[in-house]
Amino acid sequence: MRNRILILLAALFVCACSSLVCAKVEMGMSGSVVQSVQYMLEDTGYLSDGADGVFGDGTATAVKRFQADHGLDADGVVGSQTMAALSEASGREIPDESGNNGGYQQRIVMEATAYTADDPGSSGYTASGHRLERGMVSVDPDVIPLGTKLYVEGYGYAVAEDTGGAIVGNRIDLAMDSTSEALDFGRRDVVVYVL
Repeated sequence: MRNRILILLAALFVCACSSLVCAKVEMGMSGSVVQSVQYMLEDTGYLSDGADGVFGDGTATAVKRFQADHGLDADGVVGSQTMAALSEASGREIPDESGNNGGYQQRIVMEATAYTADDPGSSGYTASGHRLERGMVSVDPDVIPLGTKLYVEGYGYAVAEDTGGAIVGNRIDLAMDSTSEALDFGRRDVVVYVL
């Protein structure tokens, strides 16, 4: 259990702070670390507004309710104790970059782009027949089979639901909620964990 918590903390806070010294997620922050916290809050029933990666009033209220219900100081700041409790309550575990296996089968560095259901030429549905939404990704099925659960650094948890003509080899296309979000993401290398 202790190793699991350390893996989670290292993975979450390394991208926010580059060290465990500033291991806090709080009001005003944004990004994948916040989104991971929001996913855990959703899993435990404390957040229903969605995981947008922005730590605003709704997330702060959810954190305070979670903390109060779990005997923690209800300050709305996700420190190491709150993170450990969220990890345990949600059952979510994120692999770290030092090679410790946090429950993943494979680690792949992939070139990532982003897309939406509203892109020109898109039907709005995945190759698996589901309405395209955030958390679904397009992959080469010869590299990652459809239906595979993933964790994508800088994006969060996802499922391989789609394919695309340009998505060949170690390429991945991440579904976003809006065109502006997809354009902001651009093209970059990401680490993908096959769970």
